[in-house]
Amino acid sequence: MKVDEIKVCILRMEGTNCEQETYDAFKRLGASPEFVHLKQLEGRDTLDGERRSLQDFHILMFPGGFSAGDYIRAGAIFAARLKASVAGDLVRFIDEGKAIGGFCNGFQLMVELGILPAFDCTMAAQPQAVLHANDSGRFECRPTVLKHVNEGKCVWTSGSKKGELRYIPCAHAEGKFMLPHESQEKEDALYHRLFDEDRVVFQFSDPSGDTSAQYPFNPNGSRFNIAGITNDLGTVFGMMPHPERVFFRNTHPDWYRRRIGSEEGDGRAIFRSVLDYVVRKF
Repeated sequence: MKVDEIKVCILRMEGTNCEQETYDAFKRLGASPEFVHLKQLEGRDTLDGERRSLQDFHILMFPGGFSAGDYIRAGAIFAARLKASVAGDLVRFIDEGKAIGGFCNGFQLMVELGILPAFDCTMAAQPQAVLHANDSGRFECRPTVLKHVNEGKCVWTSGSKKGELRYIPCAHAEGKFMLPHESQEKEDALYHRLFDEDRVVFQFSDPSGDTSAQYPFNPNGSRFNIAGITNDLGTVFGMMPHPERVFFRNTHPDWYRRRIGSEEGDGRAIFRSVLDYVVRKF
């Protein structure tokens, strides 16, 4: 498959607001993205020819924003509507090896859907984790340093070396990744499982690469500074910071001061990696 044949579904609904940057990132790399409203997948309130099926696409993207106003919980309403209408199609999409990505609100939505972390399943009946309110109790919009810690499972970061640091901004109020706490022993076992199965993709760090550094380097207080994870196949990937906002170097907050010559921003490799995967896979 050629890159220009890759069809990317940029799924949106009322409240999403990062779809344009996500669309542009894929378009600039030569793919064929399309804005798709949730109603087009649901098959309601659409005109003839506007109905869409997930099977028409190779990549599904959940952009950032505040879907449905983040009422109840961030991403909960968007997830509930998807699960009620296209749950079977989503499971099939994942089982076929197609790629799903979500940034910020998209990550929150994926956790609510049960497709992350997805222990022992493709889609859990109930959420297996939560993106909780930041420890600071406020919306955090700041540059963050991410350390790529994946050994190679995640297809979205296959073009990055383990240990690389990437400078990617965050903007969220509910980004603290948390696993269930039935007991400290069981909770610890789940976190260790994520690492043992190579499911943790990014951790927040300080500029030296220390992934134990706390606030403000970790903007939300997540345990082990977890910033992004993948499923067992490595095809479903969610992260809290926004790589689509640093596709170019001159959108980095330190660009003018550092005068870095390369035009490539630290987020571009994520989009390029998943396109490379689809080219090889299909």
